[in-house]
Amino acid sequence: MLKKIIFAGAMFAAGVAHAFTPQTGTWVVDAELNGKPGRGFGLDVQNSTLVIQMYAYEKSGAPTFYLGAGTLTDHKTSISLVQYKGGRYFGSGELVGTETAKTGAVAMRFVSGSKGFITFPGESEKAISRYNFGYTNASSSLKGMWMFASLGATSNQVDVADLSEPLEPTDLGNGVLTTKDFLFGCENILRGPNAGYVVCIKLNASGTAIRAFRYTYSVNDGEGQAGATAATASDLLVVRRLTSPSGDGTGLFIKNKPAWGSVYDLARLYDALHNAALQDYTVNPRD
Repeated sequence: MLKKIIFAGAMFAAGVAHAFTPQTGTWVVDAELNGKPGRGFGLDVQNSTLVIQMYAYEKSGAPTFYLGAGTLTDHKTSISLVQYKGGRYFGSGELVGTETAKTGAVAMRFVSGSKGFITFPGESEKAISRYNFGYTNASSSLKGMWMFASLGATSNQVDVADLSEPLEPTDLGNGVLTTKDFLFGCENILRGPNAGYVVCIKLNASGTAIRAFRYTYSVNDGEGQAGATAATASDLLVVRRLTSPSGDGTGLFIKNKPAWGSVYDLARLYDALHNAALQDYTVNPRD
């Protein structure tokens, strides 16, 4: 049975402040995501430079796009958006676009790698998130090989798990995915204090829980907390999907599958997952 999971406040006050970078990809304004054509933007972050490419509309209704770049400091930035015209179109010869207008500054602040807030010129602040084209929170979305990098104050640890075996859900989630030896399992949690998170448990050969993970992710990347035991889960967790559910690498060439052991008692894994998902992830100062 897992005890109440306590995450040290020092990790949030110091380490987490630089624990993530806004994910590269297509982002949307949450309130405008209605399945109809609208505006959105792409972000790319390299080192401390953030680039935004935005597609939107003129007051007349004509489509347009903007480009801007700025420095990301403490997960915040303010960027001047520049509008362009006169560039190449499909089938054209050589044409060079020119700057047509500067529309003012757009301010962004991020609270995780996949969520944040944006303030466009002349508008109030709005919630934004990385748009997820290919994955839902169905249990099948967890299938594939994952890397869990735990960054602690005194040591670092990397766990790699190939989640391939779909199992029945616990009473708090929508379906468990485990490794072939049933010693590492994860589940999207739908109810309880950790609804919206993924909770994972690693067991040893005796069926005892030896590591707990809780994280949020978008597409291939995520962040959260981990610990050797529930009571010491104060490590910063960085998560990376290494293969898709179909087995394709997500940027890395995967040569071989790991060797798996024999089957162990699934009841221990379910019990540990259930208790981890029920915990109140409280932040307490580190001594």
